[in-house]
Amino acid sequence: MPLTDGWAVVVDCIVWAVWSTGVGYVMHRRPVSAFDHDTFWTRLRSFEADGRFWERTVRIKRWKHRLPEAGDFFDGGFDKKRLHGDDPAALERFVVETRRAEVTHWVVLAAAPAFVLWNPWWLALVMATFAVVANVPCLITQRYNRARLMRILARRARRSA
Repeated sequence: MPLTDGWAVVVDCIVWAVWSTGVGYVMHRRPVSAFDHDTFWTRLRSFEADGRFWERTVRIKRWKHRLPEAGDFFDGGFDKKRLHGDDPAALERFVVETRRAEVTHWVVLAAAPAFVLWNPWWLALVMATFAVVANVPCLITQRYNRARLMRILARRARRSA
């Protein structure tokens, strides 16, 4: 039985909420060691220039503080709104958690094409747009923060060597 547009929107909201929460929970349960190294998706690219690309192109410093933070939504999670210390171990843990958050947002975003299965084309397009608007700023913020923290860690390592 085909859904009316109104019911399709209700289903879409439920699917996004369940999918996002489920992916967040699964990623939360993954060990730190799963995120202690870069992958193809999380590796910083040269064009990002230690985060300066994001400062110039999207003026990230103006809006990143307005994004919601759900890293500590589940027990034992990691709040990325503030640093948890400035020692190398704390900064390295923050770097790891930016990778975890980035992978989480990539996986959530990857669900967007599935919305063509039960939506008319225009509503599937709205859902894909929602996915991009809701996740890309978070992805950019994780990459920006990681670049800055890695620059600090590298500078400190050079000074202590």
